[in-house]
Amino acid sequence: MNDTLARQLPAFIVDRVDFGIFAVDADMKLLLWNRFMQFHSGRKAEEVIVRNLFECFPDLPRKWLEKKFKGVFLLKNFSFTSWEQRPYLLRFGHDRPVTGGTEFMHQDCTFMPLIGASGEVEAVCVTLFDVTDTSLMHRELERAMAALKESANRDGLTGVFNRRHLEERLAEEFARYKRYGDRFSFLLFDLDRFKSVNDRYGHLAGDAVLREAAARVSACVRKMDVFGRYGGEEFALLLPATDLPSALIVAEKVRRLIGEQPIDWEGRPIAVTASVGVNTVRPDIPSYEALIGEADRALYDAKEQGRNRSVVFKPEPG
Repeated sequence: MNDTLARQLPAFIVDRVDFGIFAVDADMKLLLWNRFMQFHSGRKAEEVIVRNLFECFPDLPRKWLEKKFKGVFLLKNFSFTSWEQRPYLLRFGHDRPVTGGTEFMHQDCTFMPLIGASGEVEAVCVTLFDVTDTSLMHRELERAMAALKESANRDGLTGVFNRRHLEERLAEEFARYKRYGDRFSFLLFDLDRFKSVNDRYGHLAGDAVLREAAARVSACVRKMDVFGRYGGEEFALLLPATDLPSALIVAEKVRRLIGEQPIDWEGRPIAVTASVGVNTVRPDIPSYEALIGEADRALYDAKEQGRNRSVVFKPEPG
């Protein structure tokens, strides 16, 4: 290899690599701008070289970027930033489908000190890598994991939360109450004489009744509430930041939503009602399991008193 080619080769490689390379001096004047940067920015090297970086690209995060450059100049160390810290440095487009949810190219950047003969940093070279594919795959993986987790928390028949998730959230709410005193209430309710629905109309009809009852209640709960199927024809509703009078109002609303209109199944109206046990956390309740047990006793009392009613648990005096 002759001397001329040896001198030209590094510049040739820098100009044609499939990632961005640019450099600035201490005054933020651009010293290098390779083809990748030209292509994606739409600015040729002769347009930007020896001009101030921030004058050429006013959309850059100037305060943050100047701090990055200053750190490299002072400490003479490499610095890095990833798309997870900051999605992009320069707002470049990309050629991926817009359905991916990413409008601009995601970038990883390396800031390298260029040290002169004096031993001081004379410039900072930045490499900019297109990691859009990586970030899109990461997002898809996160979405898939979230969907899988959500599916694991749901009841397969009704689509509302399952018992495991209900009890997890109830345990969290109980711990919050013990620590901060945030009050909450808990409803336990089931469909009255549900066995007779299955016996008379069949299990497919019973499943339809459960789904419709769950849908009616789901439509009226707040975003902060946790509603789920506790087992069989039994449902539960966790009501954060809700005192006893308010919980009783909700219980009556739930009971009316389920019982006022028959549930249609293949053109046949099926009348169902619900009994509701109501309980509110108190200082003397030792655990969330005890809270559930008390709500269950209130539900039993509702059944004993004739069904289709809401009953509040009342602690025995003493």
